[in-house]
Amino acid sequence: MASSRATTVAAYLAELPPERRAVVAAVRDLVNAHLPPGYVEEMAYGMIGWVIPLSRYPVTYNKQPLSYAALAAQKNAYSLYLNCVYADSTSEQQLRAAYARAGMKLDMGKSCLRFKSLDGLLQDEVGKIIASTPVEDYIALYEASRR
Repeated sequence: MASSRATTVAAYLAELPPERRAVVAAVRDLVNAHLPPGYVEEMAYGMIGWVIPLSRYPVTYNKQPLSYAALAAQKNAYSLYLNCVYADSTSEQQLRAAYARAGMKLDMGKSCLRFKSLDGLLQDEVGKIIASTPVEDYIALYEASRR
């Protein structure tokens, strides 16, 4: 499933096969456990997303809530979109270094961290990265990128 038409996180999870639901639920729990205050979980772009709501920051280029992270069950893997890593090169370097120290291959695009199982995700490092950017700091990163 590359994109879902589900309108709630519960509906998204319910449409996944049990083994894939377990992985997505575990990563969702990881993100929610480390998410700084002010971010909101919702369905966004056919996947689970964590955003700064428009009520808090309405000045986005696409008139959509400012996306901090997202999670999707793709056809052959899972994708965790870490926009906080894309916006902050220090976080990206930390993530790359953690994977190198662990002797694991990092499969990552600009913000998309791909993994085939929970064993392919450095959960402690991802938790630290999710926890590392308060809403105000992420807004500042976003605004700096728009100049």
